[in-house]
Amino acid sequence: MRQLVPLTITFCVGTLLIVSVFIPPLGDLERTFTLWFDIIAVFAFFLGGGNLLRVHINKLRRRKTDWGFSIVTLAGFSTMLAAGLFKIGNPGDIATAVDAPGSMFYTIFDSVVVPLGSTMYSLLAFFVASASYRAFRAKNREATLLLVAAFIILLGRTPFGLMLTEWVPDSFSLLQIPNLAIWIMNSPNLAGQRAIMIGIGLGVISMSLRLILGIERSYLGGDNA
Repeated sequence: MRQLVPLTITFCVGTLLIVSVFIPPLGDLERTFTLWFDIIAVFAFFLGGGNLLRVHINKLRRRKTDWGFSIVTLAGFSTMLAAGLFKIGNPGDIATAVDAPGSMFYTIFDSVVVPLGSTMYSLLAFFVASASYRAFRAKNREATLLLVAAFIILLGRTPFGLMLTEWVPDSFSLLQIPNLAIWIMNSPNLAGQRAIMIGIGLGVISMSLRLILGIERSYLGGDNA
């Protein structure tokens, strides 16, 4: 019975949402379920916050590895939660948006979170460069093809690439490196992107059917889900 109820709800809701797409009179169901989802998501935020507190408090009690980071996490969580709930420093009344300019929430986000995010993205450039170096080594035919395509695209984005092939006549303009780079991006690369998107779509359809039909039960939790 513990599994029958959620499986029944999942089947009914999933079936109704699929049917509502093809039957116009049932189109309002999608908006209704979306509203319900937003309401449920609010309670999920409470569960997520409670779980964060539980995990990091237990980590502090047991002095686990890197427990000092838990102090920073709890301090940041508590500060932002208080700034948002009580709207500390908001220029208007309680009805003012929590992220109104000048509020404590906005100031912390703009002065701390945004620079940290920029720092994280800037560090990713080094990981991308390292991954590119490993991926572009011509160890086999596929890696060689990837290396050549990447080299052409990189050259096509620079004035040096234009200088190398500016002698090519206009009748063979495709052989000019900038035009060749554009062709690679608009033809083989776009075809690969579309193939990936089709694969993702088929995967979403497959997983959705598994959930609706009750084949996939991992969301129920437990070892026997």
